[in-house]
Amino acid sequence: MSRTRGISGTGAGGAAAGVNLPGLRSHNAALVLDLLRTAGPDGISRLELAERIGLTPQAVSKITARLRAEGMATEAGHRASTGGKPRTVLRLVPEAGHAVGVHLDRDALRAVLVDLTGAVVAERTAPLGLGAGSTAVVDGVAREVKALLGERAVGALLGVGVGLPGPLDHAQGVLHKVTGYPEFDRFPLRQALEGGLGVPVVVDKDTNAAALGLAAGGAGESFAYLHFGAGLGGGLVLGGVVHRGARTGAGEFGHQVIQLDGPVCECGNRGCVEALCLAAVARGDFEEAARVLGTGAQNLVALLDIDTVLLGGRTVAARPECFVRGVADVLTERGRRVGEEPVPVRVAPGAGREVAQGAAQLLLGSVFGRGVG
Repeated sequence: MSRTRGISGTGAGGAAAGVNLPGLRSHNAALVLDLLRTAGPDGISRLELAERIGLTPQAVSKITARLRAEGMATEAGHRASTGGKPRTVLRLVPEAGHAVGVHLDRDALRAVLVDLTGAVVAERTAPLGLGAGSTAVVDGVAREVKALLGERAVGALLGVGVGLPGPLDHAQGVLHKVTGYPEFDRFPLRQALEGGLGVPVVVDKDTNAAALGLAAGGAGESFAYLHFGAGLGGGLVLGGVVHRGARTGAGEFGHQVIQLDGPVCECGNRGCVEALCLAAVARGDFEEAARVLGTGAQNLVALLDIDTVLLGGRTVAARPECFVRGVADVLTERGRRVGEEPVPVRVAPGAGREVAQGAAQLLLGSVFGRGVG
């Protein structure tokens, strides 16, 4: 496993190794690791691995021998076979690697440390948001990540994923005109954080990160994740893959215009879903906010024919029943008009960690052969 020196992951006096993700491991080894992950603690035999992947048992034996030598896999006992000696089953070693996921919101930060299964093993929050400015944000993220790692001894650190409001260039890790924060226009956030942390950093829109994490957790092949916090955005999963668009611009859900003469939005348009929802919340009319959110969701359902709508963000979390009911009512009425079953609406699992956990999946996806776009 190729490694580079990184920030401390073993406490104040220790040094953890960052992993060079492009050279992490072959495609076949990643597929084996993903099957070990999905098998859970009960494990899976080499023969089953070979059958599932379509490799020879000899090839799988070589891969699993290397994974065991690297501490990524271990024996999980034996399983009876139809003939011959019992089969040895293998399982993933969750603590063999970790990733950090950071949700950098407009006014708050949440950072989680996850193991190879994506389970959260440590968490920190801080009153740090984009409004603090670029220098303070970079210093603050680095400080919170180092403090998070200092709370727990970890093995190989794959890197840090950061989810934050867009628009941005996911491939280059460069921010664009983040609504309300002109200082960040063209700011090279990935480069700045890698310089301060010494490990690989991946940057994505907060809603894309959450959608990736939800997809990895089995949320479905076709869904929209709508995040209503300090602002409003959306993440799209189509055919099991996060849809970012040619310029990472897909999912700007909050800035679809639904009222031509509506209030001015911070993006410059009038009558955006975000502006209308925020205005309703400011008046204390959460039912109206839910109805507007449902109207925007209805447009997505009609345009993309998605299977499910998942809701998240702290504004939704404060009144989940109200928002689920309000959005579902609009989609149910649409279903009646077009003669279709209504698309189900649910609160996204994650207890407010959806974005942070999804940001960590930006690193874990490469380990398990799941492209992140």
